[in-house]
Amino acid sequence: MGLGFGGEISDFYQRYRRGYPDAVPDAIVRKFGLNRDDLALDLGCGTGQLTLPLAERVGHVLGIDPEPDMLHRARSAAIERGVGNVGWLLGSDTDLPALGQLLGRPIGAVTIGQALHWMDHDALFRTLGTWLRAGGGVAVVSNGTPLWLQDAPWSQALRSVLEDWLDTTLTHTCGTDESSRQRYTESLVASGYAVTGTSVEYAGELDLDEIIGGVYSAMSVEQLPAPEQRTVFADKVRAELERHRPYVEHVRVTTLFGRVPE
Repeated sequence: MGLGFGGEISDFYQRYRRGYPDAVPDAIVRKFGLNRDDLALDLGCGTGQLTLPLAERVGHVLGIDPEPDMLHRARSAAIERGVGNVGWLLGSDTDLPALGQLLGRPIGAVTIGQALHWMDHDALFRTLGTWLRAGGGVAVVSNGTPLWLQDAPWSQALRSVLEDWLDTTLTHTCGTDESSRQRYTESLVASGYAVTGTSVEYAGELDLDEIIGGVYSAMSVEQLPAPEQRTVFADKVRAELERHRPYVEHVRVTTLFGRVPE
């Protein structure tokens, strides 16, 4: 059922994937008028980077992901943070029609953080519109451009190393580009939502471990270098990026809000 992001990949994901600025869950709560009576779903929740901040702001959150290892680490993170109003469900977007019937109550919001590119967004938006409460909605969050597709010289050097290592050209933006956002916007409008958007920007400096760990977190199990190859891979990255220090990343987090009319 998983997408190949179990085992070590989920460890790298939990440790190295960017979290979300507080402004992101705050904006979701404001836009949909969420409160302590609301239930929200975080679809494609990974290890809970968006699920847990949302749970600290609403009544209950259900994190849904097709990868058991992701959910295991998300649950552990919730326990460590003392977040007790969140549950975890193994599943995907195709399971939502049945889930809506089982829940038996309107949903305040469905969040999708950096995962919509794995889903049939047209079918998903139509399905969600039937069991979101009035004034609630869908939040599609894009958490910055992939590390290897940014404009900075260090990112371009990283892309060169990865393309050589994987023997492929890297162009997939994971739904973070403007054309993807436009496609999602049009789909939300066609499904009857009122669509608005917002963004948050910040910059931070990465070290090589964070860059390499971030790359590993985006690989499938088949792509991940074997343990005995990782020193070689790290040395290649270090050799190509060393002259481009510091590794400053400019992150733009964008959120599309599809709101159900009241």
